[in-house]
Amino acid sequence: MSPVRTYRGRLLHVTSTSPLAWDYLPDAVLRVTDGVVEALGDAASLAAEGLDISSCEVIDGLMVPGFIDTHVHSPQIDVIGSYGEQLLDWLQKYTFPAEERFADEGYAAAAAEDFLDGLMAAGTTTAMVFATSHLGATDALFEAAHRRNLRLVAGKVLMDQNATPGLQDSAEGGIADSETLIRKWHGRGRLGYAITPRFAGSSSDRQLKLAGELHQRYPDTWIQTHLSENRDEISWIAQVHPGFRDYLDVYEQHGLLNDRTFFGHGIHLSASELARLAAAGGRIAFCPTSNLFLGSGLLDLAERKAAGVTVSLATDVGAGTSLSMLRTMGDAYKVCQLQQYSLGAMEALAMSTLGNAQAMQLEHCIGNLLPGRDADFAVLSPGDNPITRRRVEQARNIEEEMFIYMTLGDEQCVSSTYVAGEKF
Repeated sequence: MSPVRTYRGRLLHVTSTSPLAWDYLPDAVLRVTDGVVEALGDAASLAAEGLDISSCEVIDGLMVPGFIDTHVHSPQIDVIGSYGEQLLDWLQKYTFPAEERFADEGYAAAAAEDFLDGLMAAGTTTAMVFATSHLGATDALFEAAHRRNLRLVAGKVLMDQNATPGLQDSAEGGIADSETLIRKWHGRGRLGYAITPRFAGSSSDRQLKLAGELHQRYPDTWIQTHLSENRDEISWIAQVHPGFRDYLDVYEQHGLLNDRTFFGHGIHLSASELARLAAAGGRIAFCPTSNLFLGSGLLDLAERKAAGVTVSLATDVGAGTSLSMLRTMGDAYKVCQLQQYSLGAMEALAMSTLGNAQAMQLEHCIGNLLPGRDADFAVLSPGDNPITRRRVEQARNIEEEMFIYMTLGDEQCVSSTYVAGEKF
């Protein structure tokens, strides 16, 4: 059992997303037992109630819940910042060759450690992760996350067509490997499994059908894939899977659309697709940094909210250029500004914490720091940047301070990360 730990400092977290509400405690005490928040409150009030706060660890900075990333590719840390292509060419030129190297399990294990180090350095304590199509590499990722007690939902990528030979699996073989991993890792510690067709173009109808059947056998797994990221991609999908009314229909007809499905991007959706997506409860992972970097387009957040579609926020590394959810929040603000929607700091924080937890149906254990939640949190501070420090010192309220972190900050503004109450 973990020791009881008590932390004291400034704390900010979102307590509701509908309506949006947050709680800022300038002098908070956070008491953690066995990795779970036992008590949270104002220091003076808790002391008056008899809680001994004399031995608190004083936190120098702003405590916020650990960030949640709902769409990221662990092997693509090796292609982050690769120059000059749009989606389909970028995959062929950079991504697929890099992922082929993960057939080497030693290489894959070392990369998994670096990837998880990067997440934690950025203050991210929960992530939905695409591994590669290799059973061993995916197993190594789960093993590394389990040792760190991270909350990770991940999956072996399914791709039995339109892939390089070193990545291509078979319809039945990819599903069998996925089931092996589900049985070993799903629900073990803080781990979960996501059935993971890369996208409709890289899986045959047979593989997609089997993936849908696999989810029916294990309905508490998640599903993650891609949808309508790039206009050329949409045209290509129509050629690869003729006879479907649109891109979303490929997933619908194979049993891969429900309230546990996360679609990366979802930029170029018709009114019909938006309505069907909302009705089925499918989630969109908004990846602003990646969309800007690859020139894929601008997601209309206001339109999706009006349609009743749940939208989470994600980095999409390696087309995204940072594992930092702070940078992702800043890029989301810019994308929204281009469409006459001002994304506020607290809405962005909600989309990176409680909102993403709700999208994953994990709000009972992560997303904020109320009693009973896992004690996953990050500490924000200006670090060594004198400009950021000056701006934070001049902030008139907590909303302004959080906006400064999300527009000027990155992992350099995360001074420490705590997983289940233990400092990383």
